[in-house]
Amino acid sequence: MNQQIIECVPNISEGRDAQKIKAISEVVETVEGVMLLNVDPGHATNRTVITFAGNPEAVIDAAFLLVKKASELIDMSKHKGEHPRFGATDVCPLVPVANMSMEETIAYAQKLGERIGNELNIPIYLYESAALKSDRTNLATVRSGEYEGLKNKLADPNWKPDFGASVYSDDVAKSGVTAVSARDFLVAYNINLNTTSTRRANSIAFDIRERGRVKREGNSLTGKIIKDKNGDPVSEPGLLKAVKGIGWFIEEYGVAQISYNLTNISITSIHEAFDKTCERAAIRGIRVTGSELIGLVPKKALLDAGKHFLRKQERSEGIHEEEIMKIAVKSLGLDELAPFNIRERVIEYVLEDRMYAGSTRLVDMTLTKFANETAAESPAPGGGSIAAYVGALGVSLGGMVANLSAHKRGWDDKWEYYSDWAAKGQAYKDELLRLVDEDTNAFNKIMDALGLPKSTEAEKMERNSAMLEATKGATMVPYSVMEASYNSMEVMLEMAKTGLPASISDAGVGAMCARTALRGAHLNVRINVMDMDAPEFVSDILAKAAALDEKATKLEAEILNLVDKGL
Repeated sequence: MNQQIIECVPNISEGRDAQKIKAISEVVETVEGVMLLNVDPGHATNRTVITFAGNPEAVIDAAFLLVKKASELIDMSKHKGEHPRFGATDVCPLVPVANMSMEETIAYAQKLGERIGNELNIPIYLYESAALKSDRTNLATVRSGEYEGLKNKLADPNWKPDFGASVYSDDVAKSGVTAVSARDFLVAYNINLNTTSTRRANSIAFDIRERGRVKREGNSLTGKIIKDKNGDPVSEPGLLKAVKGIGWFIEEYGVAQISYNLTNISITSIHEAFDKTCERAAIRGIRVTGSELIGLVPKKALLDAGKHFLRKQERSEGIHEEEIMKIAVKSLGLDELAPFNIRERVIEYVLEDRMYAGSTRLVDMTLTKFANETAAESPAPGGGSIAAYVGALGVSLGGMVANLSAHKRGWDDKWEYYSDWAAKGQAYKDELLRLVDEDTNAFNKIMDALGLPKSTEAEKMERNSAMLEATKGATMVPYSVMEASYNSMEVMLEMAKTGLPASISDAGVGAMCARTALRGAHLNVRINVMDMDAPEFVSDILAKAAALDEKATKLEAEILNLVDKGL
């Protein structure tokens, strides 16, 4: 994914009228280059989180259309809901996803805010990284007073909007205000409690959130507020950084929740917020029953959580990433209130599935279909893809031995050691599976180059240049298979030395698969350079490939010798 990708996550003040939500969210799909990824309505909050992504200019256009449609269909003077809000499109943050700097994202956010203000005359406040004024970086500050306080807010010269209408009017009464920002990936995360008490939920939230609670003399509830020399209340910081939080009662579920915004999950992760909330709730005789994520979440957030809980259980982390995330879902109770489908809730998966919609990757086929596709009368998939897949199977066996060893009774003191080896095996497997389709893609690029016109000398030169680059690419893919296969043999070697004795034969089979994958890929390297007019490239790649082949032969012999001794 080399193109620039930006995400937009507008929150609209409508969570109950399905037709309005559909009409507002669907406008983004009228813009070419934008993918609508998720629509997550909340009945109690009367708020919907919409997520879409694409190239920056297209996303800006789609965001403008969404804000326009929301202002037409939502009347803020009639809105009620549990969540703080002050506009039909309450917030409209932009988030860099791929090949985007924060500086570039800020420029797009400011451009969007100016366009909404100028063309729709909706008051706009820029916040977070896009803020033009230092006192407007914090959304809670910008949104203070909420919708009910807008008339007074707009009358205050200090709160003149950055763009759009600056005077309260009937139009503003209907549309409210929109806050536009550029920010890092924010995770909206709610934790469910076995209580109906909003006060106790808030008390836990105040323990956790970075801002903490106001300091008081004596009694923490009724004592006199302590103020600084300027007369401002002094805060007692909470336990976790980059966390905002409040407690509320959700009538729809009949329980109190703590609603968190995790503004930087590299500082405070989902599982850290969950564990710390469990701890503070227990002190008050309250139990956490589960949690919910609002909108989409980065893959890393759930992987980190799954690995955290696997470590707590002293279980191996060397399993497939979707299995790790399932552990996270169950441990965090993300499926307590509604089913949680990771293919629909993890942003990378949603983007991946949309990008490949209508096409079938080799690695997504059944074993039977893959074999049938290979046997068909088309030249792809060919030996390169098969070599990569054989390599993936080989290191999968090595990883299996590591996982079995990590879980062996009596080896509890070694589980981390084998978990690390299993995780290495997973990484090699994932790389080799990627190369299965990459080899076929590289072949298709050669076919595309062959199809270029060659009527004129200029066209012939362009075609020859394209052919050379495509063939170099098609050569480097099987060489990458060779490297990954050879490197993966370290897992089988270690498992043959120290792994579960009953599975030593599996380490041997894995080593033979890796060696087969490497030799097969070597054949593809050699045939791809046969007629290549690039002597230096050919000489270099053939020498490196031959050296790898020789090293792999010796390593396979070493592993099989260990296996023979163990049988």
